Amino acid sequence: MAEKTLRVSKIKDGTVIDHITSGHALDVVKILGITGRTGGVVTVAMNVPSEKLGVKDMVKVEGRELNSKEVDKIALLAPHASINIVRDYKVVEKQRVKLPSVLRRIVKCANPACVSNSSEPIQPTFYVEREEPLRLKCHYCGHIMEKQDVLKQF
Repeated sequence: MAEKTLRVSKIKDGTVIDHITSGHALDVVKILGITGRTGGVVTVAMNVPSEKLGVKDMVKVEGRELNSKEVDKIALLAPHASINIVRDYKVVEKQRVKLPSVLRRIVKCANPACVSNSSEPIQPTFYVEREEPLRLKCHYCGHIMEKQDVLKQF
């Protein structure tokens, strides 16, 4: 029997984003605006064996809890992710990301001619047609955006 080892150490306080679609940990770090130039330990684990996903990525951010807009952005790229809030080494809150059926002010339309990209006071709005593979439809112009279009914005 293979020996189980702890690959990533526990954190005292912060957020653990687990079950990230393999290959998207660095995108999650980018979404969160983490550059590595400020304080706070950030742990990134990629291609970790997972019973549920085969392989997964994971990001641990010490000293920070995510807001709902950040969680919605993560759901765009990793619809199976879970967010664990850790305080004093214990998980005090656990939630699965859930992509809302309508996204407002999360991403911009990739169609430069869309009215949401003009100087009009309009908030970009999209309907989620499919989570995997990602497919979003602009409320204003009907433009279809997929994961690669979303990734360009982060």
